[in-house]
Amino acid sequence: MANSPRPYALLSVGELLADLIGHHVSSSLLDAQDFRRYQGGSPANMATNMARLGGQVALVSCVGDDNIGKYLVRQIEESGVDTQFITADPLEPTTIVLVSRTAGTPDFVAYRHADCQLKPEQLPDSLLAQTQLFHTTCFALSQQPAQDTIIDAARRAKAAGCQVTIDANYAPSIWPDRDQAWRVLTDYFTAGALVKVSEDDAERLYGSPQTPERILSDFHKMGATTICLTLGANGSLVSYDGGTKQARIPGKKIDVVDVTGAGDAYWAGFLTAYLDGYAPGNCAHAGAALAKMKLTRQGPLPDKVDRKLIYADFE
Repeated sequence: MANSPRPYALLSVGELLADLIGHHVSSSLLDAQDFRRYQGGSPANMATNMARLGGQVALVSCVGDDNIGKYLVRQIEESGVDTQFITADPLEPTTIVLVSRTAGTPDFVAYRHADCQLKPEQLPDSLLAQTQLFHTTCFALSQQPAQDTIIDAARRAKAAGCQVTIDANYAPSIWPDRDQAWRVLTDYFTAGALVKVSEDDAERLYGSPQTPERILSDFHKMGATTICLTLGANGSLVSYDGGTKQARIPGKKIDVVDVTGAGDAYWAGFLTAYLDGYAPGNCAHAGAALAKMKLTRQGPLPDKVDRKLIYADFE
């Protein structure tokens, strides 16, 4: 990763927001009474996770011109992420998400404002030319003007020699128009995307449970080159070389402390290994190792994570 002529390992594009997470365990937001403020947003978490692993990373985001926005930018900066491409919208407040602290999939409500105000001038060709990976999420793609901005930038990123990646973390509450979601994702995948999708994400995107074979086949047809389908406790399945090769990574039994951010940890580990030249199956092992680290501790990962730790399983 260090010897690449492109200084940025990852350009993470999309939501930087405040997560107000239930302080006590509850069944849903209905009975969650008190909340604590955390820096959130999947692209922002991806950026901080890859910075923790020693990657040089920049975040392209939009916050409000308010103190929540200032808090978020400060948090990101402290984690070692380049924040010069984060803008403050003069009209829209910073986006916040209320999240329940639950054992399963958390209950959440998003109050969307500044996060969608991404503008093309935040993603000039000169920046894309300095980047190895261009990353975004379904959340980021779900509203305009960010949607058009990111799709256009992904096409330009591919042309500039970047590898495009996405966490297809689809949620109908964030993106009610499922048909539009399919169209926009197809536009994005066409840039030869590396795609991370969980079994739950796929079920929400299709509207019903699907076989791994169907998901992988459809996503490859849409243009994805490598797909990592995470299967919760059952590990993950990586399909690559356009679907001609597969690697299956079995799950390991662990005592889960906190599920928040596990997907972002997984993908940060995967992409770090990818940039270090590892085969897709080993990238998935690295992802699982960082996700395990996240799942077994309360709160964020340590400020610095020795990359050797996530490669220990296969080196």
